[in-house]
Amino acid sequence: MSTRKPKLILVYEPEKACFDRLVADNHVPKRAAEIASYLAQSTDIAAEFDALAIACQTRGLSFAPLALDDAVTVLASEVPKTTLVWTLTDGIAYFRGGAAPALARLNGLKTIGADDALFALCQDKFRSGAVLGALGLPVPQAGFARDGAWLVAPPASPAGWFVKPNRLGAKIGIWPDSRCDDLGRALELSRRVFAAYRDDVVVQPYVAGRNARASFLGLKPDTGVEALGIAFVDSGDDFQTMQDSLALYGDTGAVAKASGTYTEPALLPIADSQPRADATIRRIAGNLMVGLGLRDVFSIDFRVEADDSVHLIEFEVCPGLPCFDFRDYCRRQWGLSLADAMAEAAANRLLA
Repeated sequence: MSTRKPKLILVYEPEKACFDRLVADNHVPKRAAEIASYLAQSTDIAAEFDALAIACQTRGLSFAPLALDDAVTVLASEVPKTTLVWTLTDGIAYFRGGAAPALARLNGLKTIGADDALFALCQDKFRSGAVLGALGLPVPQAGFARDGAWLVAPPASPAGWFVKPNRLGAKIGIWPDSRCDDLGRALELSRRVFAAYRDDVVVQPYVAGRNARASFLGLKPDTGVEALGIAFVDSGDDFQTMQDSLALYGDTGAVAKASGTYTEPALLPIADSQPRADATIRRIAGNLMVGLGLRDVFSIDFRVEADDSVHLIEFEVCPGLPCFDFRDYCRRQWGLSLADAMAEAAANRLLA
C-alpha cells in the first residue's frame, strides 16, 4: 500500500509555449502574442508557487506545478488515491489545457473542477450558447459567421449586435467597434477576426446593462450557491477590449503596475444595489451546477440591466485564479489568500 504524501498538482500551459507553437503554425507574431495572452494567469500564478507550497504543507499536502507539455509523462506515474489534479488553463483550439483533466481521468487521478466535457464546451461559445438556451437559461440568441459568410443568421436586434470570436476568450480580439448597428458591419468584423485569428465569430443581439461576474470556489465538496461572490465589474467602459485585457494581466500588466499606470476595474457587490438580480444569478448558477455539472471552481459572466433583467453571457471552468477579481472573492467570501483558499479546497478533497 502506498504511503506517498497526498499531492496537489497544478497543470498549466505557459504563454511562451503557446506563442512558440502558434508562430510555428504561421500565425503572425503580434497576433500570436495576443492569443497567448489569454494564458497570462499561468504567468501570474508563478508568483504564488512558494506560497502554495507552504499552504499545502501546513495542511498535510505536497504541491507540484506542472507545465502542460510534461503532463503526459508525469501524470502517468502518479498514485490515484493520493493525487489531485487542478487544471489552471483551459482550451481546445489555440490552447490545449483541456487535455489535462482528460489525462487525469485516463490515469485514474482525482480532479478538482468540472469534467473534461465542459472544458471543451465552454471554449466553443456558439455551441455552449445552444446548450445554455436548451436548459432554458437567459442567454442571448446568436448568429454564427466565418470569414464574411453566415453559417447561422443572427436574430433581429433594434439595439444592434455584438461580435466576438467563437473559440478564443470572449474578450480576446475584441475591438472598440465590436458593437455594430448593421449586419454588413458584423460580417466585416468576422472577416477581420478570421484574418487575424483564424476564428469564427458569434454575433449576438446587443444587451444593455452592467458587466457582472459570479465567482465560485467550493472549499468543501458540498458548498453551494451561497458561496458565490457576485459583483459588478465596472471599468468605465461598456465592454472590455483586447487592449483593456492586455493591460490587466501577464507581462503587460506587470509593466503597468511597475509604472504606476495599472488600474483595476471596481468590484461592487450586486446585492448591495440590486438584490433581486443577485437572487436571479444565484438561481441561474444553481441550474448550471445541477443541469450542466459546474462544480468546485468556476466563474459566470452576466449583463445586468437596471430593471434587474439578467443576461447570461458565458461560463468558465478555469477562472483567472490570480486575477484581481478572484483574489478579491477569496478574501471577501473565505477570508483567505488565494494560496490558502486553493490549498484548503484541495485538502478537503484529498484528506476527507
